[in-house]
Amino acid sequence: MTITGPVVLDAMGGDHGPAETVAGAVEARRAHGVPIILVGAEAQLSRELRRHEAEGEIAVVPAPHAVPMSERGAAAAALTGSSLAVGCDLVHQGVGGSFVSAGSTGAVVTCAVRGIGRAAGVLRPALAVALPSLRGGATVLVDAGATADPSPTMMAQFARLGIGYARSVLGRPDPIVGLLSIGSEPGKGNRLTCQAEELLTGLPLPFTGNIEGHEVLSGRADVIVTDGFTGNVVLKTIEGCVRTVLTMAAREGAAAPERLAGVARRYAPETHGGATLLGLRGTVVIAHGSSRATTIARACAVAHALAGTAPGTEAATS
Repeated sequence: MTITGPVVLDAMGGDHGPAETVAGAVEARRAHGVPIILVGAEAQLSRELRRHEAEGEIAVVPAPHAVPMSERGAAAAALTGSSLAVGCDLVHQGVGGSFVSAGSTGAVVTCAVRGIGRAAGVLRPALAVALPSLRGGATVLVDAGATADPSPTMMAQFARLGIGYARSVLGRPDPIVGLLSIGSEPGKGNRLTCQAEELLTGLPLPFTGNIEGHEVLSGRADVIVTDGFTGNVVLKTIEGCVRTVLTMAAREGAAAPERLAGVARRYAPETHGGATLLGLRGTVVIAHGSSRATTIARACAVAHALAGTAPGTEAATS
């Protein structure tokens, strides 16, 4: 696998700003050998790098503005000189091989689409998260929050993007696709889901039909397709349920604490780093807004590895 270019990190994104993103960049560089370009307020970044004795070790590209975490859409792209806009442009120019941000998902998606561009045939990008399954390995949940109100055609494209991700990242030669719905029977679901089911049924791909919520982690499907609103709710519900159930199990003494901690780590943000934004001309990883240094470092390592595979960038016309 060929890795090209350093990871461009939006140092101003996230709830904890440069203190954690710079610390994460230093950890990514020293622990994982990932080359990093920091983008953001130069004075702040230089000060944080001095704290870690990392001046000269990590490059800094100035960006005078930061997109607020409350910003969701077009206004983010209109803010010229923001760390998001400058970072995406560096990837577009080929200076960086991938882009990482813990900023607002909507803002990152908007800036990435405008600054990096969609892959051929892709209507809207989709976030992919690989979740550990009962059968071993992982199941790709797509979309996990990029497009809240997709059309049925977009959801059919999400399936193709998810297949590309499962093949290139998870090593699944023939990934099976399922559609998240309220029942496993054909025709179950709301209008969007039913129309997406009709499209998926008619496409030349391994579609196993509808998947209910309790089957998301079962391993029945390698790729589970849904809209971004539902997918984001599912993702956060899983994360919350894992924490809650394991905490309750620990209180009851049902298992050794270290074993419970091991299970919890499989679903923790610092393990998977973030969600990959599929359907672009470059690699973009969006970390959780509350990410601390270790999670940022992991997101950078994931982005650096993914840059050589370019998952989910093939044409997604249906």
